Amino acid sequence: MVACSAISRSTADRKRCNPQLRAKYNSPVLLREDRASRVCYRTDGGQVVYGVPDAVVHARCAADVAETLRLAQRDRIPVTCRGGGLTTEGESVANRGILLDLKGMNRLLECDGETAWVEAGMTWHQVAEALRPRGLDYVSAPLNMLSTVGGTLGVGGIDVNSPRYGCAADQAIELEVVTPTGEIVRVADGDDYMERVLLGYGQFGVITRARIKVRPYRRMAVRHFLYTDIGAALDDMMRIVDRDLVDACAVLTLRDDVVALIAGFEGRLADFPDLNLRSHTEPVIYARLAARYAMRPWRLGDLGFLRRRKNDLLPALLNPLFLHEGAVCDRTVVFSRLIWRYWGGPQIVIPDLAITRANFEAAARRGIAVCKRYFRYFTLYAVMIRKFGDRPRYEMSAIPPTGDRHVCGIEFSPLLEGASYSRDHVQRFKNAIYDVGLELGGSCYRFGGVMKPYLRRMFGDETVDRHRAMKLAVDPAFILNPNVVFDPPEAR
Repeated sequence: MVACSAISRSTADRKRCNPQLRAKYNSPVLLREDRASRVCYRTDGGQVVYGVPDAVVHARCAADVAETLRLAQRDRIPVTCRGGGLTTEGESVANRGILLDLKGMNRLLECDGETAWVEAGMTWHQVAEALRPRGLDYVSAPLNMLSTVGGTLGVGGIDVNSPRYGCAADQAIELEVVTPTGEIVRVADGDDYMERVLLGYGQFGVITRARIKVRPYRRMAVRHFLYTDIGAALDDMMRIVDRDLVDACAVLTLRDDVVALIAGFEGRLADFPDLNLRSHTEPVIYARLAARYAMRPWRLGDLGFLRRRKNDLLPALLNPLFLHEGAVCDRTVVFSRLIWRYWGGPQIVIPDLAITRANFEAAARRGIAVCKRYFRYFTLYAVMIRKFGDRPRYEMSAIPPTGDRHVCGIEFSPLLEGASYSRDHVQRFKNAIYDVGLELGGSCYRFGGVMKPYLRRMFGDETVDRHRAMKLAVDPAFILNPNVVFDPPEAR
């Protein structure tokens, strides 16, 4: 293990830390309390929760994290971990205590061609950038490539190839973790503690390094099939995934007017002649849209919106920077840009449902109805996620209990088109989406922070209390990411 502690930092670094704060906490780590350092972290990607920590630690190695947690455990100081800051419900926002920023731990340490040992502060874009010169690629990662490895493994990480490979957390075979009491440990696949840390929402330890599976890099040919009915698209996707015919698969919509089933083929281009897909050609889609809006002339402006979106999206998909002989050279860039640049915005509003396949279509249709009540324009993104047995890590996570080989995920996102909505309006929208999931027996991808009240409704008192007891066993002072998922002892 690399010996790298803030104890040995330079005198200049130490002078930048307020001496009164160091004396107050009697801390060997560099605690920054200047306003500029602290207000950088006042909110997260969701921008619904705001707060400023008392101090910030920029960790560079596991020893920094360990020293911080030992100090916090001793003096009962809350510690909030942060990677890319892409949480949406305030999970990585602190209004007191120490904010532990892990982005400085961002190196690829070793790679043997089958696995890579990476620091947890690496973004997935950095992971891809480090692997490509070796002719390698990650296996499964979140679509937003600015997410960090450690943060992703704590919540799951869903990709367009999750139907075949599962979530990003399923690609980890070894972890270096700092326990809430400041012990640095290494755990391997199958270890009970590793099972709790993966998909554990940062409650059981801080991931500082991970050994993840890698695979040969291959270009991807992409086909899309168009629908005007979400149910037909989802049914076709389930049939394709059941037969494992594609390397990547997802459904993406513009409102519920145009529904696209996207299929990716690595190093090849294939068709599904024997599946009798229920898709339509573009002329048929246009004819159906014309008929629909002829009956609703007051919504003709929506046709302009659809045309603008098409004119934006096609150049992005066909950008010669990312295409070679018709194949996508870098799905990392293309799919991330497609989802986050053209569907997203400065505020991340993407309530996600994880649902059983039996209720996949019902959840999509009911979620679309909710979207129409709150926003004029919206999209949904749907994908299937392969399960690998009934691992303990799935028990209280975004992977709902089901005997099926796959679970289904749906993101609903408003397309604001320059309009401004209050935080209360946005929060009511998210609550309404999550209520749909609860009524249909699913769970949520983001159930922490502001959405914590849904926890017991999703998983039941018995499961939540058991996991909370595990949290107390490893974090006796309840200082690591407190109030994100579980209430502290004094609050009960």
